[in-house]
Amino acid sequence: MTAVQSVVETIAEHYQAIVDKNLPGILDKYVPSEETYVILEGPRLTTIGFEKIRKGWMDFCQSAIELQGIEWLEGPFHQQTDSMAWVAGIIRLCVSVSGRAFENIFRATFVLVPDAASGQWRIRHEHVSGALPNPYGIGDWSRKQD
Repeated sequence: MTAVQSVVETIAEHYQAIVDKNLPGILDKYVPSEETYVILEGPRLTTIGFEKIRKGWMDFCQSAIELQGIEWLEGPFHQQTDSMAWVAGIIRLCVSVSGRAFENIFRATFVLVPDAASGQWRIRHEHVSGALPNPYGIGDWSRKQD
């Protein structure tokens, strides 16, 4: 019997599958439920349900987007119990689109639950988002210490 991966290992494997555009490997990390909920960094905002998540990843794997790497800049922080876990932090995506290379920084949070049959962790909710540079027009409201 193989050992169950930690939630951090599960997300690391998920990220590698994304970089490799390994569609079965990507999809294997999600709870195959129509209640699985993903908040995206892109213009679509959310995807609800495994079949729509599958379609989104199929389209990604056929797109011009090439991820060179996904790196944790802060974290990954995590906590897990027998029935639920979370992984979160700040990530840097190194990207190439049609030969143009660039980087983006995102917040990333995953809520995972164990698969009843295998015990392996599966993503129930994913939230990846970019920070707005000045969402309220007043800069950072946290005051600096004197």
